[in-house]
Amino acid sequence: MKNVHILDHPLIQHKLSYIRNKETGSKDFRELVEEVAMLMGYEVTRDFPLEEIEVETPLTKCKCRIIAGRKVAIIPILRAGLGMVNGFLNLIPAAKVGHIGLYRDPETLEPVEYYCKLPADVADRDVIVVDPMLATGGSASAAINFIKQRGIKNIKLVCLIAAPEGIQKVHEDHPDVVIFTAAVDSHLNEHAYIVPGLGDAGDRLFGTK
Repeated sequence: MKNVHILDHPLIQHKLSYIRNKETGSKDFRELVEEVAMLMGYEVTRDFPLEEIEVETPLTKCKCRIIAGRKVAIIPILRAGLGMVNGFLNLIPAAKVGHIGLYRDPETLEPVEYYCKLPADVADRDVIVVDPMLATGGSASAAINFIKQRGIKNIKLVCLIAAPEGIQKVHEDHPDVVIFTAAVDSHLNEHAYIVPGLGDAGDRLFGTK
C-alpha cells in the first residue's frame, strides 16, 4: 500500500498482542499503548535530517551528528490519542502538543469537531497526528484538514491498528500524508469497529464504558 508503513518489529507486535487481549486491564493497557507509541516513534522519525558537529570526548575531539533543528508537534485526536502522546514525548521531549477533539455521530458516523487547540508556531513544525485506531478514516481526515488549514504541509499519521477502509479514506483525501501503523486488520463491522481490533481504545485507556 502506497504511503503506508506497517511497523512489524517483534517488540511492537508482542506488545500489540497484549493490547488486543480483552483481559488486559486499563493500567496495563495504558502502559502498553505508551510503550508501543515510543517504539513506533523510532521509525516515524527515521527521516529526520542530521548535521555534523564537533564534540570533545574525555580522550579527544570527534565528529558527531545531531538532528538538524527539527521542530515537531504531536497532535492527538481526543480522547484516545492522548494515550500515545507520552510515548512520543519520551523520544522528543522538546515537541509541543496540540489537541483536536472529534466525536463520531452515532447516526451518520461522520466526525464532528468540538475542540481544536494547536501550538502558535505549528506552521513551522513537522506534525505527527496520533490516534490508536484508524477505522472509517473520517476523524483522521477531518483532523488533517484542520491542521492543513494552518498551513502545515509535512504531516504524518500514526495509529496502532488500521482498517483498509480508513487507509483508503485518508489516501483519497490526503494522498500526501504518510500513515504508520502496527497492523492492518480485516475490515469494519456494522458499527464501524475494526475487526478483530482491540475494542474501544478510549474506554480501555480510561476505564469507561
